[in-house]
Formats: sequence, C-alpha cells, structure tokens
Amino acid sequence: MHRIALGVGFNGRAYDGWQSQPGGNTVQDQLELALERFTATGPVSTLCAGRTDAGVHGLMQVVHFDTPLERAEHAWVRGTNSFLPADIAVQWARSVPASFHARASAQARRYAYVLLESPVRPGVDQGQVGWVFRPLDQAAMQAAADALLGEHDFTSFRASSCQAHSPVKQMRRIAIVRRGAYWRFEFEANAFLHHMIRNIMGCLLAVGSGNRPPGWMAEVLAARSRDAASPTFSPDGLYFLGPVYDPAFGLPDRTPAFDWLP
Repeated sequence: MHRIALGVGFNGRAYDGWQSQPGGNTVQDQLELALERFTATGPVSTLCAGRTDAGVHGLMQVVHFDTPLERAEHAWVRGTNSFLPADIAVQWARSVPASFHARASAQARRYAYVLLESPVRPGVDQGQVGWVFRPLDQAAMQAAADALLGEHDFTSFRASSCQAHSPVKQMRRIAIVRRGAYWRFEFEANAFLHHMIRNIMGCLLAVGSGNRPPGWMAEVLAARSRDAASPTFSPDGLYFLGPVYDPAFGLPDRTPAFDWLP
C-alpha cells in the first residue's frame, strides 16, 4: 500500500461543509467519489487536516489516503480532477511515508477571513466575502485580537455542537490588514473549535464598529461562556488556508490561489 497526500482547493458555497454526510453533498463526498472513479479499485476513504462548515472555502485542504496503485504525482492531480466538479480541484499530490497523517501530523492550522467594508452589499464576490457597512477601526480590532494570543480556554467562542475534547487551544497569530475596501483577518493556531473563528469575527467587528471597547475581548475570553460573545458571523468570507507540517514531509505550504485572495 502507498500513502498519498493531496492538496485540495474548493469553493464551499454549494456544499454542506467538508465532512461526509448521508446526503452526499459535501466536499469530502465529491472527492472520494472522484478518487473511486479514477482508481476503479472500489471506495476510497480520505482523512483531512481540518473540517470546514457549510459555505466555508478552502485554498489548501490536505487529505491522505492509502492505495495499492502506483501513479505519478501529476497523474493523481489530473486524473482525480477529471471526475471532480468545477468548484473543487486537487492542486498537488505527493507520496508520503506511512507515518504521515493529515490531521495528527499538522503542527498548526491557518485561516483567513476576507471582509468587504462598503455601504452596498457585495455583488460579483457574493458568497466569497463577508460584509459590513459601518467603518471599522483597525487599531481597536488588533488590540482586541491581541488578547486572544497564547494558550487559552476558548469556550466563549465554541459552538454548542463542537465535538473537540478540550476547549483549550493555542492561538499563535492574528493579523489584520486592509487593502482598499477589503479587510483580511489571518488566524493561526494549533487547532480550532467549531465556529471559533466566526465567533471571534463577530466580536472583532463589534469592537471595530465602536459598539464595544477593545478590552471587552479579554472579558469575553475570561467568561468561558458562549453567551458572553457576539453572534456567529457569516461563513462567506472564511477560507481554510491549510495546515502547517514539518518541512521534512516535503509538502507545499501554499497554492496559486494564495496570490488571488485579497
């Protein structure tokens, strides 16, 4: 058996998230069906680096699977893509050792949230960006975000349906930049809870719009209660940038879509 890792990009608007469901309308379902059709060896089971919600996009989801087939790396990419819908595409394939595990080998995970600040709702990029119509204060949002850095109990930002064993995570980086009318929020942590980033975004925008002071974020964190935080923000502008692995595995850390994202 050979272990293969794939980097997968997808637009999540049409799907019910990543993880396979009985209805079959998930990114994982589409990928596994394409692999089954390409390999013609029966069902193929994949394991991913991190699950995403309905409507969330992925620039570089990483999966692995085991197969008895030997194929060139470019053949895995082109062959699988020939059976995938247009809004899902394998970006790269690598042969990896049996010790590699897409989820367990990840040292960190990265997300970006792209937000449009405009008095008018998005049109061309509808479903691909979040939207606010009030002006935002960058310094206030960054000050609030800094309170989340380090290892904390993130219960206040955890969905009630979250299945993680522990709410304690290590937030390594939050960066907020503006490019014209678009804001980009980048997050890196060892792992994330269900809805964690979307709940943090709701709080950051409450601070950025002046409804809450920057110090309020630390109070929300300390409360360890979902009731203390803002409502969950839209999934539209959320992108899974992919996991971070030991360089020894030789896996890419970005795809061409990284150059497109604002």
